[in-house]
Amino acid sequence: MTIYKYRPGRFYLITLASTWVLWFAAAFASRRESGFVAAMVLMMLGLFVPTVTAFLFVRFSGSPVLRRDYKEKLCGYFRINPLNILGGLAVFTALIFASIGISLLFGEPVSQFGFAGGFSFSIGGMPTLFVLLLTAVFEELGWRGYAEDSIAQYHSWFSESIIFGFLWAAWHIPLFFIEGTYQANILEMSPLYMINFFAGMMPLGFFFTWIYVGNNRSIFACSIVHFAVNFLQEQINLTQNTKCIETVLLFFVAAAIVALNRDMFFEKRHVGNIIPADKQP
Repeated sequence: MTIYKYRPGRFYLITLASTWVLWFAAAFASRRESGFVAAMVLMMLGLFVPTVTAFLFVRFSGSPVLRRDYKEKLCGYFRINPLNILGGLAVFTALIFASIGISLLFGEPVSQFGFAGGFSFSIGGMPTLFVLLLTAVFEELGWRGYAEDSIAQYHSWFSESIIFGFLWAAWHIPLFFIEGTYQANILEMSPLYMINFFAGMMPLGFFFTWIYVGNNRSIFACSIVHFAVNFLQEQINLTQNTKCIETVLLFFVAAAIVALNRDMFFEKRHVGNIIPADKQP
């Protein structure tokens, strides 16, 4: 049996380069009075890049095992661990309310404990809830469809989480220049909030690795949690200062997750054989 050779360097080069070209073009178009439609189309195309790239890498891999594994990660509901998903959502919800509680000591408003009246961004009049769902699903089809495994094939899940966190953050950079996006809005408020956004990607990488591996590498499970995290971040009335506190606490949460799951993050039994042996022909 020939084990498929993952190509993370090629995957991330294609994904980042293609997305950046599309999104920087969208940024240019978004600043033109007649460029609204073009900006929206370019943004959507950029969002699809990780998914399309992952699909093509799997489809033309020449590996039936890899193709079957992709399908099972997406549709294999037997992989899901409900307790892990519920635990992840509980942890993130508690994180948000702990952040609000601490922020009150620094003069932030009590109204944060309520729901926001709307969303913090609007893209071309599209329903924001739909954008959040679309973002969660299509990111996960790419990141968990191929990207994360391609790194973990050669590294522990701990090292993979660090590498992926940097690359995931880099993927978002052009969004800060597209008018109407959440990233552009916070950059307009303060560069500090942009730095906070990038800082939070690293511990989030560990959080999603925990969800991914804890659900037997399920894309479906990660899509559920990704959407829920985005929704909570938008609908709980957090100020940007509170989100800075949240990032600090998120590092402690990530450290706790690693400490409580040391075998998961530091074992290397999967290295060189990311698809479990019982899934091999």
